[in-house]
Amino acid sequence: MEKLELSVPCLFGLEGLVGNELRHMGLEKVMPENGRVRFQGDAAAVARVNLRSRFGERVLIELGRFTAKTFDDLFEGTRALPWERFIPKDGAFPVKGYSLNSALHSVPDCQKIIKKAVVERLKQRYHVTWFNETGAKYQIQFAIMKDEAVLYLDTTGAGLHKRGYRPAHLTAPLRETLAAACVDIAGYRGKGEFCDPFCGSGTLAIEAALAATNRAPGRNRSFSAQNWAVFPKELWQQELEAADARTFHGDYRIYASDIDPKAVGIAKQNAQRAGVADLIEFSVADATKFDRKTDRGVIVTNPPYGERMLEKKEAEQLYTAFGKAYQTTEHWSLYLICSHPNFEQSFGQPADKKRKLYNGMIRCDLYQYHKK
Repeated sequence: MEKLELSVPCLFGLEGLVGNELRHMGLEKVMPENGRVRFQGDAAAVARVNLRSRFGERVLIELGRFTAKTFDDLFEGTRALPWERFIPKDGAFPVKGYSLNSALHSVPDCQKIIKKAVVERLKQRYHVTWFNETGAKYQIQFAIMKDEAVLYLDTTGAGLHKRGYRPAHLTAPLRETLAAACVDIAGYRGKGEFCDPFCGSGTLAIEAALAATNRAPGRNRSFSAQNWAVFPKELWQQELEAADARTFHGDYRIYASDIDPKAVGIAKQNAQRAGVADLIEFSVADATKFDRKTDRGVIVTNPPYGERMLEKKEAEQLYTAFGKAYQTTEHWSLYLICSHPNFEQSFGQPADKKRKLYNGMIRCDLYQYHKK
């Protein structure tokens, strides 16, 4: 298959990290934009990025982009694209997307127009009048921004942050892709000690273990495009074997604790599903009594925000107590992600550095503290 125009949407603030990992995968024409990174690659690249991306949300094939100020523009622009290149006669092709700052502001109407245009295109190519859509799913996505329409096919399915180790019915405050980003920004690569004293469901410690071992975060899940006839199944197996060949093996010191025994139990189960339970030492402990002594270590953590798990005042008291505990430590760097606007005042000292990130649509700051 020839080169495809591809795009990886991501959480705001992670575009640089996604761009770097795509370059490290050997991909071409990597161009970070707001909320996404565009690049070029072949079918193997689609499999590679789905399997190995730690920070991206999904892998989209860009079919085309055009100006769409009217529904006629949208219909004709959509019908002109080569949908039959990917969607077979029995393929299911639902449509979803969004429109911002554009003349075409009704999303349901845009969905109907795009669906109709694709149907008309495929009718001409397959010489049929009706599509049962009983085969594999080819999710069509559209984005209309300032009257420019961009149409995609989603190769991923469930978002890449869904690694498969957290059950769907259990919610957690931190998305896996953001947790992986925090670990990466903290510079943890398996050297020294790693600790999360507010581990909750264990996401940060699990992502640290995946990063330390260089294990492909998507190896235990499936992707929509694995069912597409246009992508050979052996291609996915080859990319999986190549990813596994990059795995490291070593002695890692990763610690995760929480004051809630139930949370620790869930974290252990999640780590087991992720295949890293043997790399993480879990315990029930009070973060405000943190007193580990080490020559070199990094704390990466996500304490309760206040608006979700505790009353605001209780959250501030918790930050104060943890701040006092941190001040007694030596040689520990701290990377703490929090959405509380007055965190530094409660913690008791200003951060050496702050980085603005987003957990979904929630604005957060990654507060960075360094001790020599």
